[in-house]
Amino acid sequence: MIRVLVADDQSLVRAGFRALLDAQADIEVVAEAADGEEAVRRIRELRPDVVLMDIRMPVLDGLAATRRITGEDTLREVRVVMLTTFELDEYVFEAIRSGASGFLVKDTEPEELLRAVRAVVDGDALLSPGVTRRLISEFAARSKEPAAAAGMARLTEREREVMALVGIGLSNEEIARRLVVSPLTAKTHVSRTMVKLGARDRAQLVVLAYESGLVRPGWLG
Repeated sequence: MIRVLVADDQSLVRAGFRALLDAQADIEVVAEAADGEEAVRRIRELRPDVVLMDIRMPVLDGLAATRRITGEDTLREVRVVMLTTFELDEYVFEAIRSGASGFLVKDTEPEELLRAVRAVVDGDALLSPGVTRRLISEFAARSKEPAAAAGMARLTEREREVMALVGIGLSNEEIARRLVVSPLTAKTHVSRTMVKLGARDRAQLVVLAYESGLVRPGWLG
């Protein structure tokens, strides 16, 4: 059973998400929260698998709440999915950098929401190739001098190659075609790289690829 917490200051939005999620045999909404402070408190108490977190909330916004959650080792397994009104929300960049596993627009199709909840539990990031490339463009615009990421020396040459391809926005299938390996092999390389670097998920791997200098602005394609 996938345990979900819904954090949004609009009761109607929370009710809609709850109705959809609770109707699934493998998903259960364990709590709701109307602001970021309440969300953090309930997450510490309940340790849900997935948090659907609105960015704009009173008392403590979703971005600050996400930083608190992802900064606690005891909550490392909790996956945060940010809820935005628009796909190009100005806070999406900071949300991913803060440790969110991805983001969804609030008017997303029900099937996409369900797929997203299941995907982040499996360790996948909620970043389509197009969204990833926009995120990377944002990194390019804001990039600073790279610093060596902890664990980079432990990566094999193939793992560094795979990480770079993740960093430029390629999916596992695209990586497999580029390296002439099976998609399962590509996924295995990605997973091992995340373990060695302590990355929560694929989204954080993109961040680390840029911050370590393994990928630099202008490398898209």
